Amino acid sequence: MQRYNILWADDEIDLLKPHILFLEDKGYDITPVPSGADAIEKCSENNYDVVFLDENMPGISGLETLSEIKAIKPTIPVVMITKSEEEHIMEEAIGAKIADYLIKPLNPNQILLSVKKILDNKRLVSEKTNSSYQRDFRTLGMAFGERLSHEEWAENYKKLVRWELEIDETEGKSMAEVISMQKDEANSNFAKFVMDNYEEWINDEADERPLMSHEIFKERVFPMLKESQQPVYFVLIDNLRYDQWKVLEPIIAEYFTVDNEEMYYSILPTTTAYARNAIFAGMMPSDIQKKYPNLWVNDDDEEGKNLQESQFLEILLQQNRIQEKFSYNKITNIQAGKDLVSKFSNLDKNKLNVIVYNFVDMLSHARTDSTMVRELAPDESAYRSLTRSWFLHSPLFETLKLIADKKGKLIITTDHGTIRCKRPFKIIGDRNTNTNLRYKHGKNLGFTDKDVYVVRKPERIFLPKENISTAYVFALEDYFFAYPNNFNYYVNYYKDTFQHGGVSLEEIIIPFVTLSPKNG
Repeated sequence: MQRYNILWADDEIDLLKPHILFLEDKGYDITPVPSGADAIEKCSENNYDVVFLDENMPGISGLETLSEIKAIKPTIPVVMITKSEEEHIMEEAIGAKIADYLIKPLNPNQILLSVKKILDNKRLVSEKTNSSYQRDFRTLGMAFGERLSHEEWAENYKKLVRWELEIDETEGKSMAEVISMQKDEANSNFAKFVMDNYEEWINDEADERPLMSHEIFKERVFPMLKESQQPVYFVLIDNLRYDQWKVLEPIIAEYFTVDNEEMYYSILPTTTAYARNAIFAGMMPSDIQKKYPNLWVNDDDEEGKNLQESQFLEILLQQNRIQEKFSYNKITNIQAGKDLVSKFSNLDKNKLNVIVYNFVDMLSHARTDSTMVRELAPDESAYRSLTRSWFLHSPLFETLKLIADKKGKLIITTDHGTIRCKRPFKIIGDRNTNTNLRYKHGKNLGFTDKDVYVVRKPERIFLPKENISTAYVFALEDYFFAYPNNFNYYVNYYKDTFQHGGVSLEEIIIPFVTLSPKNG
């Protein structure tokens, strides 16, 4: 076990001999000094793992010593020890970024706890996390083999993400490979679950079914509009997975209280063109195509797939006899985000404000197309980190702070998630076949039925049918489609990129979060 070096400065250091012996007996090496000046000199000559500093010493005070030590060794943890409980001293010490604050008379175990909290925190947290996950591993594994409901799948997926995030914070990440394998097993069983139940869900033939894309506004947003006295802000961050939401949540929680976090299921294909149009139109894709053929854009059309969302929303509001004023803003670049911040005061006049943010979607595509972004986000952990970093410096964060300041009600959600694709699946298609890597549709698709979800009657799951023999094929788990010609080139190009459109926990089970401003 590693021995740590502690510097302890106190003008009554001799009286602290019992405490020093206690820490030495626990395996720590203590260097005692009687003054702040001695502490500064020792710090300039030697390296210490932590410094104990008495606040009230003759000559150079504890706070002055703290400042000098931080100038020499900015990263060294300092524990301030004092008889005084005066608030201004505490505030000064905390402002100087102390690691802990102890009040005399000291208790040996109090000191030991402080040392362990500072020096052994990561190791102890890692050991506890790993042992707790190992206990839960078997329970989760057994659950994935059972007949779970859609709610149980959502809850178990949330558990997996929680463990993934906790293991990500551990030293060495020794259980990372195990959690990854368990996620793969879960996705394999989840794919079977979706294939067995999806058609019944969509046709409302199941006893129990999840909330899905086309029901979001009617079931969740409109009731909130009627209940809330404040403007409602519906923020849809495209491509936002549940794990990405969980890394953003602590930042947002400084300004908002989470009223409810629930999971809903994206429709298939889990792509922007289908899932997001279904959200704003309040209906399934084939119904949109039949009812509004002038607004629906097919996969093979050159026109953008989501240019009519504000029109769909306006129609949906009218159909539900909601006369409230609303706004719709789509943010596809940083300048558009800044423009929204600058004209935010105009939004407060509307009862409903819809804001669609495309950054996370752009990030996943940039990761495919840009070598630099690939290197910045080689795996899920780095992908989450990049999302968090973007958010902290984004106009979206500024927008959310303005919403909190105006006491607005907030909804944060997405239209679908994304999965890191690892395994290629050979498929043959003609020149009219769509380019998405996670789903294909056409009349002459060639593939083996194993390891894909085949829908030969698209009308049964309310998808547009270009001709009588059109079929849809969805990739499962972490597979992606590749054509036999130039197979190795495309596999190398797309392997380990984040894609969406198919069947996986990450793509289908997505967050819908309602929040209230703090002090609102």
